[in-house]
Parts: sequence; C-alpha cells; structure tokens
Amino acid sequence: TISSQLPRSGFQESSSQLVPPPPRPASASSSASSSSLHRSFLRKSRAVKDALPLRRMLPFALLVLLAVLLVTFLLRVGTVTSSSSFVNMYGGSAVWETDRSLVIHLKSELKLPKQSILSMSLDQRNKLPPRNMDRFPNLAKDHTKIVLYVHNRPQYLRLVVSSLAAVEGISETMLIVSHDGYFAEMDRIVQDIRFCQAKQIFAPYSPHLFPDGFPGVSPGDCHDKDDPIVTKCNGTADQYGNHRSPRTVSLKHHWWWMMNTVWDGMEETKGFSGHILFIEEDHYIYPNAYRNLQLLIGLKPMKCPECYAANLSPMDVNSIGEGWDMLVAEKMGNVGYSFNRTVWRKIH
Repeated sequence: TISSQLPRSGFQESSSQLVPPPPRPASASSSASSSSLHRSFLRKSRAVKDALPLRRMLPFALLVLLAVLLVTFLLRVGTVTSSSSFVNMYGGSAVWETDRSLVIHLKSELKLPKQSILSMSLDQRNKLPPRNMDRFPNLAKDHTKIVLYVHNRPQYLRLVVSSLAAVEGISETMLIVSHDGYFAEMDRIVQDIRFCQAKQIFAPYSPHLFPDGFPGVSPGDCHDKDDPIVTKCNGTADQYGNHRSPRTVSLKHHWWWMMNTVWDGMEETKGFSGHILFIEEDHYIYPNAYRNLQLLIGLKPMKCPECYAANLSPMDVNSIGEGWDMLVAEKMGNVGYSFNRTVWRKIH
C-alpha cells in the first residue's frame, strides 16, 4: 500500500490506487492556451523594446573600448616602468632602478642651459670613484653614509673637517661632499681628507657657475622689488613683489639636486637602503656623534617604529616624572638629520 501522505499534485486517492484527475474541458484548455500565447507575445514585444536602446548603445560602447585600448597602447610605448632606466634630472648618465615604480616620458626633453667648460668638467668629476679606497677598501656592513653639503665658507669647513677626523668610527663609512658652485679653497680642503673614503659631487647647474646668464643673473634682470616698467628690466615678480634671486633659490635647488643624486644617481649609493646622515659646512661634530647616531637608528624600529628620522640636533622635549628611557621629538631639525630610502621615497 502507499501512504496517504502523498503530495497533492493533481492525483486523487482511492484506497490503494492512484486515480488521475478528470480531463479539463476542451474550451477551457484552448482558452488557457491562447492566454499563454498572448502573454508570451507580450513578453517578446517588451524584450524587443528593451533591447533597442542596448543596440543603439553598442556602437558607442565599441568606440569607447577602442579608445581605451589605444590609450593603453600609447602609454606602454611612451613610458617606462620600474624595469627601465632612471634619467638623471640634471642630464647625467642613467642608472638602473628596480626598487620602485617610475613612469618617465621618454619623448619629453629637459630644456637645460648650455653648459660652460667648467660646468662640464665638474660634471665629469662627479663620476670619479671615492678617494682613499686604498686606505679604506671596505665599509662596515651596518655603516651610515655621511653627506656634507657646502657652499663657500672655508673657515667653517676646516673646523668641520677637523671635527670629523676625530669622530669614532669615521673610517668605517664614506663621506660625500656636495658642492654648490666651485671654489678652489673649498675644493682643496676636501681633497686633503685622509681619514675615510671621500667623494665629491658638484651641482653642474649651480647659478654660481653661470655668473652671466641663467640660471645665474642675466644682463637686464630685475632685482629685489624692481618695477619692470620703471627700470626697464626683465622679470616677473612673485605675489609679494620680489623678483627671482639666483643666490637664494640655489639653496633649494642644490638641496634637491643633492638628494636626487645621492639617493638615485650615484653608483656608490645605488641599492643602499640604510640611513644617510646630512650635515652642513657649519655643523661641528662631536667625537661620539657617529656612535650615538647608530644607537638611535638601532632603537628606532623597536622604540618608535612610526618615527621617520634620527636627529643629532638638540631638541626641546617635554617629560613629566622620572624613569623615562627615551624622549621622542615631534619635529626634525636641519642639524645632523638622517633617514633611509623608505623615507626618501615618501619625500620624492
């Protein structure tokens, strides 16, 4: 026998047999069929009407797709990425970069002033290897490179070089001296360094190398707050009425050129991910400065992973109570600051 709990799907129960329901009248069947056909026709009509806007949009969609493909192709042809060469912003030779994403338009050319004989000779000196490599052939594994950027204060530079000679651990590292302009006495002081590897670099487009034209001072240039109409000079003042001062802007230009060259344009620092210490020609260095800096750099990831620099400059910090094992400054001074390549990428 079959259980009485069968699904009611159009069958009737009669003891142990299943009896199909009686057939529907023919008129009811034909009426339902015509109604179904009518509904099907309505659905098809609506589907056709709904499809018309899509068909009209199809050519436009294809056109947009072709435009996107064309732009993508042009970008791939006209640009290079991280596997391509990095072009020195000041016209130097290219170096290979693999640690960051770069997009450089190869067809765009920098409009730089014509170099003088002195500028070209200094540019060639930038490619020379460090001196004193016979005395100090190897650098310490965890060394911190030192960059000293200078202009033309030889009396200060002598004291700074003398203080560096007495720094503990100085022989383990490399000193890079970046010159804003060429001055013979400054050059001689640096060439006399014997206590570590030493390399000189010269900003080839420093205004101090172009005394009679851009980026230096050109004849007829406006100065300070000159009125071009009254004085018949050439120049466009800034929002405060000041005209371009090459000697002032060279401070910024030299710093930016130096940073790009040291981090991305030198064979000696290519691939170097450690910290680099930056000091100026009037920063007197204590004998324990280098070791103290190494301690700060070692503590930074453990004690202050969010910190972006280690600084030798004295800072005003607020402390309450006793038992402090560290003090963190919320700003960075320009005296003896150091940071690594990760921070440089954020700056750049």
